[in-house]
Amino acid sequence: MVVKKLEKGLIHIYTGDGKGKTTAALGQGTRTAGGGLKVLMVQFLKGDDTGELYSIERLAPNFQLIRFAAMNKFYFQLNEEEKAEVKNSVKEGLYTIKRHLDEENYNLIILDEIMAVLYNKIIAVEEIIEILDNKPDHIEMILTGRNAPEELINLADYVTEMRMIKHPFEKGIYARKGIES
Repeated sequence: MVVKKLEKGLIHIYTGDGKGKTTAALGQGTRTAGGGLKVLMVQFLKGDDTGELYSIERLAPNFQLIRFAAMNKFYFQLNEEEKAEVKNSVKEGLYTIKRHLDEENYNLIILDEIMAVLYNKIIAVEEIIEILDNKPDHIEMILTGRNAPEELINLADYVTEMRMIKHPFEKGIYARKGIES
């Protein structure tokens, strides 16, 4: 596969406790795919049937999504066997990302909810730093999730923090199909 190269690939982080981190990454991915460039979104720890799955299908072949360690409950709710399965799946996801970076198949690679993987100590931050340090210079990367470690913030070119000021969850309104999921 021949992929047009970006002049310079930068690193973005979308973090914070507010809504919109994945949505911002999807927006950038949509813009990139619409520009005729190739996008890979790798989602970690997400198992629900969400609207982005169907939107991305419509952008194929320029936008692809792969899920690893898909879960329908929180990591802390898993038993040890389930946690081991999640860790293996995350490792498989990292291998996939490294392979695509080596093969230079995409212009933009999104690591959605990678911060949750780090926060739950499923992998060490050094593994992500190694990926970022060794990425080809012309590939853009976006990392999303709450609690971005300072080491990654220092490496990034863009850091955006979504901050919750008010959320419908506080009123008992849960995720709505097509809006939050």
